[in-house]
Amino acid sequence: QVQLVESGGGLAQAGGSLRLSCAASGSIVTINSMTWQRQAPGNQRELVAQVRSDGASNYGDSVKGRFTVSRDTAKNIMYLQMDNLKVEDTAVYYCKVICQTGTPGRLSTYWGQGTQVTVSA
Repeated sequence: QVQLVESGGGLAQAGGSLRLSCAASGSIVTINSMTWQRQAPGNQRELVAQVRSDGASNYGDSVKGRFTVSRDTAKNIMYLQMDNLKVEDTAVYYCKVICQTGTPGRLSTYWGQGTQVTVSA
């Protein structure tokens, strides 16, 4: 199957930066998209950023202009550079990958375990 390992979370001050990584491994044939989502206590999970197989990316409105998503296609690693962090960015950040692992044309979705990001004032 597919394993996702997230890293880079931690504590930062408002205005600071953090960089998250999500490494995908296992029986991956092709990756359709890699996505960061986050969930704060009491809130629904929301889109942070996504990068697709064609290289196109999109962002949640609350992070546009501050966060940058990128991908190392050869290593199947997705990065999230988070700059000018705000207290409201505090959440558990999850990596999601949609990929083909076996049957041609069949896509499956995998989630990482999540990494905590805490931003202090």
